[in-house]
Amino acid sequence: MKDYKYLFWDLDGTIVNTFEGITRSFAYALDSYGIHVDDMNDIRPVIGPPLLDSFMALYDFSEDDAAIAVEKYRERYNRTYLDESSLYDGIKETIQRLSALGFRHVLATAKPQHFADGLLSHYGLADSFHYIAGASLDKSRNSKTKVLAHIIDTLGITDMSEVVMIGDREFDLKGAHSFGIDAIGVLYGFGSYEELSSSPHIYLAKDTKDLYNYIRW
Repeated sequence: MKDYKYLFWDLDGTIVNTFEGITRSFAYALDSYGIHVDDMNDIRPVIGPPLLDSFMALYDFSEDDAAIAVEKYRERYNRTYLDESSLYDGIKETIQRLSALGFRHVLATAKPQHFADGLLSHYGLADSFHYIAGASLDKSRNSKTKVLAHIIDTLGITDMSEVVMIGDREFDLKGAHSFGIDAIGVLYGFGSYEELSSSPHIYLAKDTKDLYNYIRW
């Protein structure tokens, strides 16, 4: 069994498939600016980085317009995010089985805290987590790196060899690497093989069974 104490988990694309809710809400916000999207796959890259950054970097919004667009996004997402999501096959069992082996699960997501709490509670996973950390709405904790720093400080972790980050995007793997934390990429989420293979990692898991077996052994 791997000699880790804490398993840091990303949420979107790792535990929960939130593709429909995120992309449709993002498209809803774009539509309010006269930008129409027909194929939700065209805006797949917005899943992972902070929404404000995506509006600015991908659609050349000013910071003020991007902030308004984020509010438009949340206007729809608040209503639909539970219905437009689903657990990845086998992930709930994987988390529960790893709990039984003594690993402590910690959620480390750049998704706003109340959405993270809502999704884990909706799927009966909140009680499996030792600590749940999401982004704050005041921008003080609005990136993966800031969320990780908050967790490390709150839990008083000093030995990074006790931790492994599990995620589906380069932001997860690179964020972990910046703290000297090992990272496992999952290939069933939103990131491509090319993206994950070129980011710092100790393993790339093809599915939840593969993920469990790697950590278990």
